[in-house]
Amino acid sequence: MAVQRMPVDPDAGIPDLISRLGDDSKRLVTDEVQLAKLELREGFSRAGKGTLRLGIAFGVGVVAMVAFTLLVATLIGRLVAGHMWVGALITGAVELAVAVWLIKRGLSALKEPSYTLEQTRQVVLHR
Repeated sequence: MAVQRMPVDPDAGIPDLISRLGDDSKRLVTDEVQLAKLELREGFSRAGKGTLRLGIAFGVGVVAMVAFTLLVATLIGRLVAGHMWVGALITGAVELAVAVWLIKRGLSALKEPSYTLEQTRQVVLHR
């Protein structure tokens, strides 16, 4: 791998070199700010697209779950001699039981300690 060397004027004095260093530093900071702006725009663009897709997926999922609920309630209602209210009641009870189970799992997951910077510092300090 070849290394590119910048041409250095042997007659350049220290003030001139310091001036060049300052100019190069300003240019580097400007370039870094421009790069950060571009990366931020790209990140927001990706986040927006991802959020839109998640929103659409959530909407489609809700519609699908409603259709599935109606299907199950209707099937159970037909099995019990056409009493659709029994199918709706059984389907609702099953869905409520699943919801309670999911809530309990979610709450137990929230009770588990997360690894934060403060906890990490305490572990390091107590060693």
